[in-house]
Amino acid sequence: MTQAKLRFSTIEEYLAYDDGTDTRYELVDGVLVNMGSEKRLNEKIALWLLSQFLQVVSIDLIARGTQIAVKSSSVTARNPDLMILTEDLDQMLSQQNQSLITANMPAPVLVVEVVSPGEPGSENYDRDYIDKRREYAERGIPEYWIIDPARSVVTVLRLDGKQYQEVGQFQDSDIVLSPSFPQLNLTAMQILKAG
Repeated sequence: MTQAKLRFSTIEEYLAYDDGTDTRYELVDGVLVNMGSEKRLNEKIALWLLSQFLQVVSIDLIARGTQIAVKSSSVTARNPDLMILTEDLDQMLSQQNQSLITANMPAPVLVVEVVSPGEPGSENYDRDYIDKRREYAERGIPEYWIIDPARSVVTVLRLDGKQYQEVGQFQDSDIVLSPSFPQLNLTAMQILKAG
C-alpha cells in the first residue's frame, strides 16, 4: 500500500509538523523532502566554525538549526549549516516559538553551507552553488560561504546589489577573507579539515 505524501499549504503548518523523529526536512512544493543525514565531516566543519566565530561574536548571534524563509518557486525555507545573526534578528527570534527567520525579519549577516558531494548538474551541487546562491541574494544576506570538502575549496561571496560577487576561492594555506569578519584568521585547510 502506498502512503500519500503530506502536503502543507503554509509554512506555519510545516513548522507545526512533528513526526517524532530527528529527520531533517525542507518544504519543497508543499511536500516534505527528507534532507538525509549530514556527513560527519560536514557537521564537524560547522561546529568547528561555530567555535571560531565565538572568538569574534557573542554566542547569541550564532545560529545552527535555525531555518530561513526564502523566495523560490519550490522551496519555502532553508536550513543553513551556520548563520551569524544581527542583534535585532536575535531579539526577534527569541520572541518566537520556532527558530525560523521569516520573510519580514532582517537578514542574517552571514550564511554558511557545507556542500554535500556531487558533480555540477547534480541535486547537491545545484542546490548549494546555484539555488541557494540566488535565494540568499534575493533575501539580502550580505555574505555567503560555500564550503566544499570534496573540491577542497572555500568560496566567499559578498552581496553587491542583488547578486553575489566572489570575494575569492580559497584553498590550502590561503587565509579566508571575510568582508563581514576581517578579524578571523582562518586558512581554507583549517576549515576544510575542521581544525
